[in-house]
Parts: sequence; structure tokens; C-alpha cells
Amino acid sequence: MDGILLINKPVGYTSHDIVGIVRKKLHTKKVGHCGTLDPDATGVLVVCVNKATKAIQFLMSDTKVYRATLSLGKSTDTYDASGKILEEKEVGQISKAQVIDVLNSFLGKSKQKPPIYSAIKVNGKKLYEYARNGEEVEIKERDIEIMMIELIDFSNNEIVFDVKCSKGTYIRSLCVDIAKKLGYPGHMSHLERRQAGRFLITDCITLEQLENDDYSLHSIDDALCGFPQLKLDDPTPVYHGKQIKSDLTGQVAIYDNQNHLLAIYESTGQGYLKNVRGLW
Repeated sequence: MDGILLINKPVGYTSHDIVGIVRKKLHTKKVGHCGTLDPDATGVLVVCVNKATKAIQFLMSDTKVYRATLSLGKSTDTYDASGKILEEKEVGQISKAQVIDVLNSFLGKSKQKPPIYSAIKVNGKKLYEYARNGEEVEIKERDIEIMMIELIDFSNNEIVFDVKCSKGTYIRSLCVDIAKKLGYPGHMSHLERRQAGRFLITDCITLEQLENDDYSLHSIDDALCGFPQLKLDDPTPVYHGKQIKSDLTGQVAIYDNQNHLLAIYESTGQGYLKNVRGLW
């Protein structure tokens, strides 16, 4: 049983919890997920099973689409509703036009500082471990890109917006930064991942469906169909991890003449492709 399960993760479960549930259900240890969701977040969790775990590194780089709710007036140490309140301020009059202007100001490439309550490692220790121990640590900014950001609703000091972003973007940090630009403390009160790569929330199953065997596995081919493709009549070089002559650039999915996905290669920049990962 090899392939990809798309789970609509409910509130209260860690991504690792979901992996454990899938392992138990499918009776296999080879299970991994692509892109962590916090326990309070919901939505698309891409779970790879058996041979599909080889593709995790390629699926992790996919863009994501989220629907976030930003609550103005209170900031927390975790940047979300589960944290300790650090600051409170009564929210005054804000127009919808102001909100839209501030949201649009985040479009494009920028630097973002991740929240200290995150699993990013600094000197071999996770940031949240520093936070829990009350230790100071330098948090470096990361390169991110916002491709789309759209206001969905604005009422009762809550801003609901959709955002399409690059790998590594923290929506909690984005919410805090939006609130700051509006002149207020704020935190993320809800988050739903609506899309991961080409997979939509409507493609997902619930944990109840998984338990009741009401599911199907997506193939690796399906997950990586957006990659440039190269079909080989003789796949022998791939099995030996050898380079292939080609003018294709970037990462390329290599197939045999029976349309079986064999590997992901990438350009050397010198007219050849080199092996990144075998997938057969």
C-alpha cells in the first residue's frame, strides 16, 4: 500500500498524532507528513505512506493556501489564541479600505521573523524550548513570498483573510505583523489550510472516514504531475543513478516508456540532469 492520504486535520491533534493514527490504521511504520499544522489549526495535511515517503522532500516545497482569522486588540506570547496575553488595547475605528491596503502591502517577497514558539532549531535546540526555559535566543528572519492575500470578512475586530504563500511562511507572524501595521496588538485566532500544492481541502477525508475505510490513496504521479517530465526508452542510467543528457531545467520527473515514475532529477546547468531521489 503506497501513496498519499489527504487528511482534513481537526483541532486538537498534532500532525504527529495524525501520522500515528495512519500508522496504526494501515499497519505500517513508513508514514510521514508534508508541512506541520499546529494543534489549533485545521485543514489539509498531506500524509505519505510507504514508498510515497520518498517524495516528501519535493512536496514540502509546494505553496500553501490558508484562511486565517486575525483578532485585534490582544497580543499573546505564542501569536495565537493558546498563548499568554502580553498586551491589550481597545480597538478604534478601522475602515475596510485600511485593512485591504495593509493586507496588500504584504504582497511579494519579504523577510519574516518566525514566532519563538515554533519548532525551528537554533544551535540544535527548538525555539519553543528556549521560550519555555526563559532563555534569550536570536531569531533570524527568513525569506518568504506572499503570492495572494484577500480580505474575506472584517467585523467585530476580527479580520478573516485568505493567503497563498511560500514554504516556511508563518501565518501567526503574518497576523501579528498585519495588526502592528494597523496600530494594534493582535493574534491569530483560527487557521485553516485550504490547499497544499495541488491538493485542496475538498480532496481531504476526515478521521472518521479513515476509520470507516472510506478513503483512497493518491499516487505519487498524481502529486508530482506539475513537474516537467522526461520519458526514457532505456531507464538503465536512472537505476544506476547516472546523469542524463537533457536541456530541461529545474527539477524533472523521469518516467520509463510504461509511464512509471522512476526518479526526480535536476539540471546541472551544463546540459545534463543529475539524480536527486529514486522513486521506483
